Amino acid sequence: MEKRQGYMDRALLVGVDLENDFTDIDNSLEELEELVIAAGGLVISKIVQKKENINPTYFIGKGKAEEIKLACEELDITTIVFNDELSGAQLRNLEKLIDKKIIDRTNLILDIFANRATSKEGKLQVKLAQLKYRLPRLVGFRDYLSREGGGIGTRGPGEQKLEIDRRHILREINNIERQLKEIEENRNIKRQKRLNSNLPIIALVGYTNSGKSTLLNTIVKSDSEKGDNREVFVKDMLFATLDTSLRRGSLPNGQNFLITDTVGFVSKLPTHLIEAFKGTLEEVKYADLLLHVVDASNKDLDIQIETTLDILKDLEVLDKPIITVFNKIDKVGNSNIFYSNNLIGDKVFISAKEGTNLSKLMKMIEEGIPYEYKYVLLKIPYDQQSTLSYFMDNYEIENLRYEEDGTYINLYINPIDLEKYKDKIIK
Repeated sequence: MEKRQGYMDRALLVGVDLENDFTDIDNSLEELEELVIAAGGLVISKIVQKKENINPTYFIGKGKAEEIKLACEELDITTIVFNDELSGAQLRNLEKLIDKKIIDRTNLILDIFANRATSKEGKLQVKLAQLKYRLPRLVGFRDYLSREGGGIGTRGPGEQKLEIDRRHILREINNIERQLKEIEENRNIKRQKRLNSNLPIIALVGYTNSGKSTLLNTIVKSDSEKGDNREVFVKDMLFATLDTSLRRGSLPNGQNFLITDTVGFVSKLPTHLIEAFKGTLEEVKYADLLLHVVDASNKDLDIQIETTLDILKDLEVLDKPIITVFNKIDKVGNSNIFYSNNLIGDKVFISAKEGTNLSKLMKMIEEGIPYEYKYVLLKIPYDQQSTLSYFMDNYEIENLRYEEDGTYINLYINPIDLEKYKDKIIK
Protein backbone atom coordinates (compact mmCIF):
# COMPACT_ATOMS: atom_id res chain seq x y z
CA MET A 1 0.00 0.00 0.00
CA GLU A 2 1.13 3.48 -0.83
CA LYS A 3 2.24 6.00 1.76
CA ARG A 4 1.82 9.67 0.99
CA GLN A 5 3.23 12.65 2.85
CA GLY A 6 4.53 10.52 5.72
CA TYR A 7 1.35 8.70 6.75
CA MET A 8 -1.26 6.22 5.63
CA ASP A 9 -4.99 6.91 5.88
CA ARG A 10 -6.56 4.91 8.71
CA ALA A 11 -10.11 4.43 7.50
CA LEU A 12 -13.40 3.57 9.14
CA LEU A 13 -16.07 2.28 6.74
CA VAL A 14 -19.73 3.17 7.20
CA GLY A 15 -22.60 1.35 5.52
CA VAL A 16 -26.38 1.69 5.75
CA ASP A 17 -28.50 -1.45 5.45
CA LEU A 18 -31.86 -0.24 4.14
CA GLU A 19 -34.95 -2.41 4.54
CA ASN A 20 -35.98 -2.11 0.88
CA ASP A 21 -32.43 -2.57 -0.50
CA PHE A 22 -31.59 -6.21 -1.27
CA THR A 23 -27.86 -5.55 -1.63
CA ASP A 24 -25.71 -7.72 0.64
CA ILE A 25 -24.23 -5.03 2.88
CA ASP A 26 -21.36 -7.25 4.08
CA ASN A 27 -20.23 -8.02 0.52
CA SER A 28 -20.63 -4.38 -0.46
CA LEU A 29 -18.42 -3.27 2.44
CA GLU A 30 -15.82 -5.90 1.53
CA GLU A 31 -15.63 -4.37 -1.94
CA LEU A 32 -15.41 -0.90 -0.38
CA GLU A 33 -12.47 -2.13 1.69
CA GLU A 34 -10.74 -3.33 -1.49
CA LEU A 35 -11.30 0.11 -2.98
CA VAL A 36 -9.73 1.78 0.08
CA ILE A 37 -6.72 -0.53 -0.20
CA ALA A 38 -6.47 0.26 -3.91
CA ALA A 39 -6.39 3.96 -2.96
CA GLY A 40 -3.53 3.37 -0.52
CA GLY A 41 -5.50 3.36 2.72
CA LEU A 42 -5.79 0.95 5.66
CA VAL A 43 -9.20 -0.16 6.92
CA ILE A 44 -9.30 -0.22 10.72
CA SER A 45 -13.00 -0.84 11.39
CA LYS A 46 -16.48 -1.02 9.86
CA ILE A 47 -19.82 0.20 11.15
CA VAL A 48 -23.25 -0.74 9.76
CA GLN A 49 -26.58 0.84 10.66
CA LYS A 50 -29.94 -0.68 9.77
CA LYS A 51 -32.45 1.98 8.74
CA GLU A 52 -35.80 2.35 7.02
CA ASN A 53 -34.86 5.62 5.32
CA ILE A 54 -31.83 7.80 4.75
CA ASN A 55 -31.38 10.72 7.15
CA PRO A 56 -31.30 13.87 4.97
CA THR A 57 -29.07 15.69 7.48
CA TYR A 58 -26.39 13.10 8.33
CA PHE A 59 -27.29 10.19 5.97
CA ILE A 60 -27.06 8.03 9.12
CA GLY A 61 -28.75 8.81 12.42
CA LYS A 62 -27.22 11.56 14.57
CA GLY A 63 -26.68 9.07 17.40
CA LYS A 64 -24.73 6.78 15.10
CA ALA A 65 -22.67 9.76 13.91
CA GLU A 66 -21.75 10.55 17.51
CA GLU A 67 -20.85 6.90 18.04
CA ILE A 68 -18.52 7.12 15.02
CA LYS A 69 -16.91 10.23 16.53
CA LEU A 70 -16.00 8.28 19.67
CA ALA A 71 -14.73 5.33 17.63
CA CYS A 72 -12.46 7.66 15.65
CA GLU A 73 -10.87 8.95 18.85
CA GLU A 74 -10.33 5.43 20.23
CA LEU A 75 -8.96 3.93 17.00
CA ASP A 76 -6.99 6.94 15.76
CA ILE A 77 -9.10 7.15 12.57
CA THR A 78 -8.10 9.78 10.00
CA THR A 79 -10.72 9.15 7.29
CA ILE A 80 -14.34 8.00 7.28
CA VAL A 81 -15.56 6.37 4.08
CA PHE A 82 -19.29 6.04 3.40
CA ASN A 83 -20.50 3.22 1.16
CA ASP A 84 -22.98 5.51 -0.61
CA GLU A 85 -22.89 8.93 -2.23
CA LEU A 86 -23.38 11.86 0.13
CA SER A 87 -24.80 15.28 -0.63
CA GLY A 88 -22.83 18.46 0.02
CA ALA A 89 -24.96 19.22 3.07
CA GLN A 90 -24.45 15.74 4.52
CA LEU A 91 -20.69 16.02 4.00
CA ARG A 92 -20.63 19.38 5.76
CA ASN A 93 -22.83 18.26 8.66
CA LEU A 94 -20.92 15.03 9.24
CA GLU A 95 -17.54 16.72 9.17
CA LYS A 96 -18.72 19.42 11.56
CA LEU A 97 -20.03 16.83 14.01
CA ILE A 98 -17.26 14.21 13.76
CA ASP A 99 -14.35 16.56 12.93
CA LYS A 100 -12.69 14.09 10.55
CA LYS A 101 -12.24 13.85 6.81
CA ILE A 102 -15.42 12.41 5.27
CA ILE A 103 -15.51 10.88 1.79
CA ASP A 104 -18.05 8.68 0.03
CA ARG A 105 -17.75 5.73 -2.33
CA THR A 106 -18.04 7.94 -5.41
CA ASN A 107 -15.22 10.23 -4.35
CA LEU A 108 -13.09 7.20 -3.45
CA ILE A 109 -13.48 5.67 -6.93
CA LEU A 110 -12.76 9.01 -8.57
CA ASP A 111 -9.64 9.26 -6.41
CA ILE A 112 -8.40 5.85 -7.59
CA PHE A 113 -9.05 6.79 -11.20
CA ALA A 114 -7.17 10.06 -10.75
CA ASN A 115 -4.15 8.10 -9.51
CA ARG A 116 -4.28 5.40 -12.22
CA ALA A 117 -5.05 7.38 -15.38
CA THR A 118 -1.95 7.69 -17.56
CA SER A 119 -3.09 8.93 -20.97
CA LYS A 120 -4.01 12.55 -21.61
CA GLU A 121 -7.59 11.56 -22.38
CA GLY A 122 -7.88 9.44 -19.24
CA LYS A 123 -6.59 12.23 -17.03
CA LEU A 124 -8.97 14.75 -18.60
CA GLN A 125 -11.93 12.37 -18.25
CA VAL A 126 -11.24 11.82 -14.56
CA LYS A 127 -10.67 15.51 -13.90
CA LEU A 128 -13.96 16.33 -15.61
CA ALA A 129 -15.80 13.75 -13.49
CA GLN A 130 -14.20 15.09 -10.31
CA LEU A 131 -15.13 18.68 -11.06
CA LYS A 132 -18.73 17.79 -11.88
CA TYR A 133 -18.96 15.74 -8.69
CA ARG A 134 -17.36 18.37 -6.46
CA LEU A 135 -19.07 21.43 -7.91
CA PRO A 136 -22.29 21.09 -5.84
CA ARG A 137 -20.23 19.98 -2.80
CA LEU A 138 -17.70 22.82 -2.56
CA VAL A 139 -18.80 23.89 0.90
CA GLY A 140 -18.61 20.36 2.26
CA PHE A 141 -15.13 19.86 0.83
CA ARG A 142 -13.54 23.10 1.99
CA ASP A 143 -13.09 22.10 5.64
CA TYR A 144 -10.98 18.99 5.22
CA LEU A 145 -9.13 20.27 2.14
CA SER A 146 -7.92 23.26 4.15
CA ARG A 147 -6.14 20.97 6.61
CA GLU A 148 -2.50 20.04 6.17
CA GLY A 149 -1.61 16.72 4.58
CA GLY A 150 -2.97 14.63 1.75
CA GLY A 151 -4.48 11.18 1.60
CA ILE A 152 -7.26 9.44 -0.24
CA GLY A 153 -10.00 11.61 -1.64
CA THR A 154 -7.76 14.62 -2.26
CA ARG A 155 -6.13 13.85 -5.60
CA GLY A 156 -7.02 15.59 -8.83
CA PRO A 157 -8.08 19.23 -9.05
CA GLY A 158 -6.68 20.09 -5.62
CA GLU A 159 -7.43 22.86 -3.14
CA GLN A 160 -6.71 25.74 -5.49
CA LYS A 161 -9.32 24.49 -7.97
CA LEU A 162 -11.97 23.88 -5.33
CA GLU A 163 -11.55 27.21 -3.59
CA ILE A 164 -12.23 29.31 -6.69
CA ASP A 165 -15.69 30.47 -7.57
CA ARG A 166 -18.33 28.38 -9.29
CA ARG A 167 -18.10 30.25 -12.58
CA HIS A 168 -14.38 29.56 -12.84
CA ILE A 169 -15.00 25.84 -12.28
CA LEU A 170 -17.69 25.86 -14.96
CA ARG A 171 -15.19 27.46 -17.35
CA GLU A 172 -12.71 24.73 -16.45
CA ILE A 173 -15.34 22.10 -17.20
CA ASN A 174 -16.09 23.68 -20.57
CA ASN A 175 -12.37 23.80 -21.38
CA ILE A 176 -11.90 20.09 -20.56
CA GLU A 177 -14.98 19.14 -22.58
CA ARG A 178 -13.55 21.06 -25.55
CA GLN A 179 -10.23 19.19 -25.29
CA LEU A 180 -12.03 15.87 -25.01
CA LYS A 181 -14.07 16.75 -28.09
CA GLU A 182 -10.86 17.21 -30.07
CA ILE A 183 -9.49 13.90 -28.77
CA GLU A 184 -12.78 12.20 -29.66
CA GLU A 185 -12.52 13.49 -33.23
CA ASN A 186 -9.03 12.01 -33.53
CA ARG A 187 -10.27 8.74 -32.03
CA ASN A 188 -13.10 8.64 -34.57
CA ILE A 189 -10.55 8.93 -37.38
CA LYS A 190 -8.51 6.05 -35.94
CA ARG A 191 -11.67 4.04 -35.37
CA GLN A 192 -12.72 4.52 -38.98
CA LYS A 193 -9.35 3.22 -40.11
CA ARG A 194 -9.88 0.12 -37.99
CA LEU A 195 -13.36 -0.37 -39.40
CA ASN A 196 -11.96 -0.02 -42.93
CA SER A 197 -9.29 -2.63 -42.21
CA ASN A 198 -11.83 -5.46 -42.69
CA LEU A 199 -10.56 -7.05 -39.47
CA PRO A 200 -13.06 -8.22 -36.83
CA ILE A 201 -12.90 -6.27 -33.56
CA ILE A 202 -13.25 -8.09 -30.24
CA ALA A 203 -13.87 -6.17 -27.00
CA LEU A 204 -13.10 -7.42 -23.49
CA VAL A 205 -15.67 -6.25 -20.93
CA GLY A 206 -16.35 -7.16 -17.34
CA TYR A 207 -15.96 -6.34 -13.68
CA THR A 208 -12.73 -4.81 -12.46
CA ASN A 209 -10.01 -7.33 -11.54
CA SER A 210 -11.70 -10.15 -13.47
CA GLY A 211 -8.53 -10.76 -15.49
CA LYS A 212 -9.29 -8.91 -18.74
CA SER A 213 -5.75 -7.56 -19.18
CA THR A 214 -4.21 -10.95 -18.38
CA LEU A 215 -6.48 -12.57 -20.96
CA LEU A 216 -5.57 -9.97 -23.57
CA ASN A 217 -1.87 -10.61 -22.98
CA THR A 218 -2.40 -14.37 -23.18
CA ILE A 219 -4.37 -14.17 -26.42
CA VAL A 220 -1.92 -11.96 -28.29
CA LYS A 221 1.08 -13.97 -27.05
CA SER A 222 -0.48 -17.27 -28.19
CA ASP A 223 0.58 -16.46 -31.76
CA SER A 224 4.13 -15.14 -31.54
CA GLU A 225 4.43 -14.59 -35.28
CA LYS A 226 1.20 -12.76 -36.02
CA GLY A 227 0.21 -11.47 -32.60
CA ASP A 228 1.04 -8.08 -31.11
CA ASN A 229 3.35 -8.97 -28.22
CA ARG A 230 3.19 -5.61 -26.42
CA GLU A 231 1.86 -6.56 -23.00
CA VAL A 232 -0.59 -4.40 -21.07
CA PHE A 233 -0.11 -3.72 -17.36
CA VAL A 234 -1.46 -6.43 -15.05
CA LYS A 235 -1.83 -6.38 -11.26
CA ASP A 236 -4.15 -8.20 -8.86
CA MET A 237 -6.07 -5.17 -7.65
CA LEU A 238 -9.14 -3.11 -8.50
CA PHE A 239 -8.77 -0.74 -11.47
CA ALA A 240 -5.15 -1.71 -12.19
CA THR A 241 -5.57 -0.36 -15.72
CA LEU A 242 -7.87 2.38 -16.98
CA ASP A 243 -6.73 3.28 -20.47
CA THR A 244 -8.09 1.36 -23.43
CA SER A 245 -5.57 -0.98 -25.07
CA LEU A 246 -5.76 -2.24 -28.66
CA ARG A 247 -3.75 -5.23 -29.89
CA ARG A 248 -3.63 -7.44 -32.97
CA GLY A 249 -3.99 -11.21 -32.79
CA SER A 250 -4.55 -14.25 -34.96
CA LEU A 251 -7.25 -16.95 -34.91
CA PRO A 252 -6.55 -20.70 -35.32
CA ASN A 253 -7.56 -20.50 -39.01
CA GLY A 254 -4.90 -17.83 -39.59
CA GLN A 255 -7.31 -14.90 -39.74
CA ASN A 256 -6.16 -11.69 -38.05
CA PHE A 257 -8.31 -9.70 -35.63
CA LEU A 258 -8.13 -6.67 -33.33
CA ILE A 259 -8.81 -7.00 -29.61
CA THR A 260 -9.43 -4.11 -27.22
CA ASP A 261 -9.53 -3.92 -23.43
CA THR A 262 -11.95 -1.59 -21.61
CA VAL A 263 -12.13 -0.02 -18.16
CA GLY A 264 -13.42 -2.44 -15.55
CA PHE A 265 -16.86 -2.01 -14.02
CA VAL A 266 -17.82 -1.90 -10.36
CA SER A 267 -21.11 -1.72 -8.48
CA LYS A 268 -22.36 1.81 -7.85
CA LEU A 269 -20.01 3.13 -10.53
CA PRO A 270 -20.27 6.94 -10.29
CA THR A 271 -22.63 8.49 -12.82
CA HIS A 272 -20.16 11.28 -13.58
CA LEU A 273 -17.48 8.69 -14.31
CA ILE A 274 -19.68 6.72 -16.69
CA GLU A 275 -20.55 9.93 -18.48
CA ALA A 276 -16.91 11.06 -18.62
CA PHE A 277 -15.72 7.72 -20.00
CA LYS A 278 -18.65 7.43 -22.39
CA GLY A 279 -16.45 8.13 -25.41
CA THR A 280 -14.04 5.36 -24.41
CA LEU A 281 -16.80 2.93 -23.50
CA GLU A 282 -18.44 3.55 -26.86
CA GLU A 283 -15.57 1.55 -28.39
CA VAL A 284 -17.66 -1.43 -27.29
CA LYS A 285 -20.40 -0.33 -29.68
CA TYR A 286 -18.09 -0.81 -32.65
CA ALA A 287 -16.92 -4.28 -31.60
CA ASP A 288 -18.10 -7.32 -33.56
CA LEU A 289 -17.87 -9.70 -30.60
CA LEU A 290 -17.84 -9.14 -26.82
CA LEU A 291 -15.93 -11.32 -24.35
CA HIS A 292 -17.63 -10.88 -20.98
CA VAL A 293 -14.86 -11.84 -18.55
CA VAL A 294 -16.01 -13.06 -15.11
CA ASP A 295 -13.85 -13.83 -12.08
CA ALA A 296 -15.02 -17.40 -11.40
CA SER A 297 -13.32 -17.39 -7.99
CA ASN A 298 -15.30 -14.41 -6.67
CA LYS A 299 -18.18 -15.36 -4.38
CA ASP A 300 -20.15 -12.35 -5.64
CA LEU A 301 -19.82 -13.25 -9.31
CA ASP A 302 -23.62 -13.15 -9.79
CA ILE A 303 -23.68 -9.51 -8.64
CA GLN A 304 -20.69 -8.74 -10.86
CA ILE A 305 -22.36 -10.37 -13.88
CA GLU A 306 -25.55 -8.39 -13.25
CA THR A 307 -23.61 -5.12 -12.86
CA THR A 308 -21.77 -5.69 -16.15
CA LEU A 309 -24.90 -6.64 -18.06
CA ASP A 310 -26.72 -3.55 -16.72
CA ILE A 311 -23.94 -1.28 -18.03
CA LEU A 312 -23.87 -3.11 -21.37
CA LYS A 313 -27.63 -2.60 -21.53
CA ASP A 314 -27.16 1.14 -20.95
CA LEU A 315 -24.62 1.14 -23.79
CA GLU A 316 -27.21 -0.66 -25.98
CA VAL A 317 -24.85 -3.48 -27.00
CA LEU A 318 -26.61 -6.57 -25.62
CA ASP A 319 -27.68 -7.49 -29.16
CA LYS A 320 -24.05 -8.17 -30.11
CA PRO A 321 -22.56 -11.69 -30.03
CA ILE A 322 -21.33 -12.32 -26.46
CA ILE A 323 -19.17 -15.09 -25.01
CA THR A 324 -19.13 -15.30 -21.21
CA VAL A 325 -15.59 -16.22 -20.17
CA PHE A 326 -15.34 -17.63 -16.65
CA ASN A 327 -11.73 -16.87 -15.79
CA LYS A 328 -9.47 -18.02 -12.90
CA ILE A 329 -10.75 -21.61 -12.81
CA ASP A 330 -7.26 -22.53 -11.60
CA LYS A 331 -8.42 -21.16 -8.24
CA VAL A 332 -11.74 -23.01 -7.99
CA GLY A 333 -12.26 -25.63 -10.73
CA ASN A 334 -15.34 -25.89 -12.96
CA SER A 335 -17.45 -27.89 -10.50
CA ASN A 336 -17.21 -25.25 -7.77
CA ILE A 337 -18.54 -22.35 -9.84
CA PHE A 338 -22.11 -21.35 -8.99
CA TYR A 339 -23.83 -18.78 -11.15
CA SER A 340 -27.32 -17.85 -12.31
CA ASN A 341 -28.73 -18.80 -15.68
CA ASN A 342 -29.12 -15.11 -16.53
CA LEU A 343 -26.31 -15.23 -19.08
CA ILE A 344 -26.20 -14.13 -22.69
CA GLY A 345 -24.58 -16.23 -25.40
CA ASP A 346 -22.14 -19.12 -25.00
CA LYS A 347 -19.87 -19.69 -22.02
CA VAL A 348 -16.40 -21.15 -21.51
CA PHE A 349 -14.27 -21.86 -18.44
CA ILE A 350 -10.62 -20.84 -18.65
CA SER A 351 -7.54 -19.75 -16.77
CA ALA A 352 -5.87 -16.88 -18.58
CA LYS A 353 -2.91 -17.15 -16.22
CA GLU A 354 -2.36 -20.88 -16.83
CA GLY A 355 -3.61 -20.93 -20.44
CA THR A 356 -6.26 -23.54 -19.58
CA ASN A 357 -8.90 -23.97 -22.33
CA LEU A 358 -7.47 -21.04 -24.28
CA SER A 359 -7.61 -23.04 -27.52
CA LYS A 360 -11.30 -23.74 -26.86
CA LEU A 361 -11.95 -20.03 -26.34
CA MET A 362 -10.09 -19.13 -29.55
CA LYS A 363 -12.19 -21.65 -31.48
CA MET A 364 -15.36 -20.12 -30.03
CA ILE A 365 -14.15 -16.66 -31.07
CA GLU A 366 -13.47 -17.98 -34.56
CA GLU A 367 -17.02 -19.35 -34.75
CA GLY A 368 -18.58 -16.33 -33.04
CA ILE A 369 -17.35 -13.50 -35.25
CA PRO A 370 -19.95 -12.24 -37.74
CA TYR A 371 -20.36 -14.02 -41.06
CA GLU A 372 -19.01 -11.13 -43.09
CA TYR A 373 -15.56 -11.61 -41.50
CA LYS A 374 -15.30 -15.33 -42.10
CA TYR A 375 -13.17 -16.71 -44.90
CA VAL A 376 -13.31 -19.85 -46.99
CA LEU A 377 -10.44 -21.55 -48.76
CA LEU A 378 -10.37 -21.86 -52.55
CA LYS A 379 -7.95 -24.34 -54.08
CA ILE A 380 -6.93 -23.07 -57.51
CA PRO A 381 -4.83 -25.37 -59.76
CA TYR A 382 -1.73 -23.89 -61.32
CA ASP A 383 -3.12 -24.39 -64.81
CA GLN A 384 -6.04 -22.03 -63.96
CA GLN A 385 -4.01 -18.84 -63.69
CA SER A 386 -6.74 -16.81 -65.37
CA THR A 387 -9.09 -17.64 -62.48
CA LEU A 388 -6.44 -16.64 -59.97
CA SER A 389 -5.84 -13.36 -61.81
CA TYR A 390 -9.58 -12.65 -61.79
CA PHE A 391 -9.72 -12.87 -57.97
CA MET A 392 -6.47 -10.95 -57.52
CA ASP A 393 -7.73 -8.10 -59.71
CA ASN A 394 -11.21 -7.87 -58.22
CA TYR A 395 -10.83 -8.67 -54.54
CA GLU A 396 -8.44 -7.73 -51.74
CA ILE A 397 -6.91 -11.06 -50.79
CA GLU A 398 -6.58 -11.83 -47.08
CA ASN A 399 -3.96 -14.51 -47.54
CA LEU A 400 -2.15 -16.34 -50.36
CA ARG A 401 0.16 -19.31 -50.02
CA TYR A 402 1.35 -22.43 -51.89
CA GLU A 403 0.60 -25.98 -50.88
CA GLU A 404 3.60 -28.20 -50.14
CA ASP A 405 2.77 -30.59 -52.99
CA GLY A 406 2.81 -27.69 -55.45
CA THR A 407 -0.58 -28.66 -56.90
CA TYR A 408 -2.75 -25.77 -55.74
CA ILE A 409 -2.69 -22.09 -54.78
CA ASN A 410 -4.72 -21.54 -51.65
CA LEU A 411 -6.84 -18.42 -51.71
CA TYR A 412 -8.85 -17.10 -48.75
CA ILE A 413 -11.99 -15.12 -49.59
CA ASN A 414 -15.04 -13.84 -47.75
CA PRO A 415 -18.09 -16.10 -48.34
CA ILE A 416 -20.30 -13.09 -49.04
CA ASP A 417 -18.07 -12.19 -51.96
CA LEU A 418 -18.30 -15.72 -53.30
CA GLU A 419 -21.76 -14.76 -54.47
CA LYS A 420 -20.17 -12.08 -56.62
CA TYR A 421 -17.63 -14.45 -58.14
CA LYS A 422 -19.52 -17.75 -58.06
CA ASP A 423 -19.37 -18.04 -61.86
CA LYS A 424 -15.59 -18.28 -61.53
CA ILE A 425 -15.46 -20.83 -58.70
CA ILE A 426 -13.95 -24.16 -59.62
CA LYS A 427 -16.28 -27.04 -58.78
